[in-house]
Amino acid sequence: MIEAVIFDWGGTLTPWKTMDFHAGWRTYADVLHAGDAERATAAAAALAPADLGRWAAVKDTNAAFTIAHVLADAGLDDASELHGNALEAYREFWVQATHTDPDAAPMLETLKERGLRLGVLSSTAWPGEWHEDWLRRDGVLHHFDGVTWSSDLPWTKPHPKAFLAAMEAVGVHDPGRCVYVGDRPYDDISGAKGVGMRAVLVPNSDIPVEQRVPVDIEPDGVIQRLADLPDLIRAW
Repeated sequence: MIEAVIFDWGGTLTPWKTMDFHAGWRTYADVLHAGDAERATAAAAALAPADLGRWAAVKDTNAAFTIAHVLADAGLDDASELHGNALEAYREFWVQATHTDPDAAPMLETLKERGLRLGVLSSTAWPGEWHEDWLRRDGVLHHFDGVTWSSDLPWTKPHPKAFLAAMEAVGVHDPGRCVYVGDRPYDDISGAKGVGMRAVLVPNSDIPVEQRVPVDIEPDGVIQRLADLPDLIRAW
């Protein structure tokens, strides 16, 4: 019997939207170095590859990271008095990619009515409070019994300890009683099945080539819409 369903965030609860990492960091750099276009250009040119490099390394190291790590890799730090304002500009740039799928709320309500515990496990460099603000904005945060962000952990998906942390957050201890729902075959499907969970793939994301890892493992189910999940797992 299934006791819990845990979801990926970006590309799953929130539909995938291809974004320009350089443009995002340019919004940060323009505030950090206001009035100095040359320094802003140089900062953005360092930050974007540092960010992408951290994500590319996940497939080999499974090491979690934060915005502070990206800044350090780019030769910057958060000591500037303008860092807070710059970070807010960066966050605002990404808001367009944070809106929860309209199918999520009714789907989550259906699962809660069945007595299932619900959680989130997301690989992210951003503070957990950002994600929770967005889930609260969209009226779905209250459905979750636990939310787990890799920026609060040493490891990110597909490391087993990331999945075990998400299970602990929702209060379920048997991975065989958990379902994980995500959009990435390597991070989500192989990671979840590696700890003994069932796994459902939502194959609608255009995952960057440098982040793809071939896997020889099949999900337990595939859905095109979150609305299809309750019927898929009804008999599990």
